[in-house]
Amino acid sequence: MDGFNLRHLVLAVALSTSMGTAFAATSNDFVDKAAAGGIAEIETSRLALEKSQSADIKAFANTMITDHGKANDELAAIAKKNDIEVPDSTTLVKQAKEKILDMRDESFDSAYANYQVKAHEDTIELFKKEANTVTDDKTKGKTDLKAFAQKMLPALEHHLEMAKKLQAAHPDK
Repeated sequence: MDGFNLRHLVLAVALSTSMGTAFAATSNDFVDKAAAGGIAEIETSRLALEKSQSADIKAFANTMITDHGKANDELAAIAKKNDIEVPDSTTLVKQAKEKILDMRDESFDSAYANYQVKAHEDTIELFKKEANTVTDDKTKGKTDLKAFAQKMLPALEHHLEMAKKLQAAHPDK
């Protein structure tokens, strides 16, 4: 795998995550990170649809776009209901796209698969932490966010299993 290309993919995700916290006026750290991570999943998967010639990569990318799109919509609805500010997705998408440089097709599949494993491991850790929070405090929407995290964990764990299979099928070259 071309480390240079993977760094650009990781940079886009890091930018999305840091941008999420930059918009946090009256927000929640979990909402910021989950929204930014979901947007990064969708954008890297859209890139995979453009760059990859592999049927399994494209199928996985379509699943990520659909599942993370639905999850982001649900998270946004919970945030709105509880007056929690969500990072501006238009800005995050624009910034992520500006930072993703052209990746060579022959190294993209392994870079994408490796990224998906790492991203899902990190996301599962974030969601487990939120799922295990104590909800007797007065933080806005804490109970709703905890329920959302608990609900999403099985799908995220399934995504990780799928990503690991992709990683095995598309090893570093």
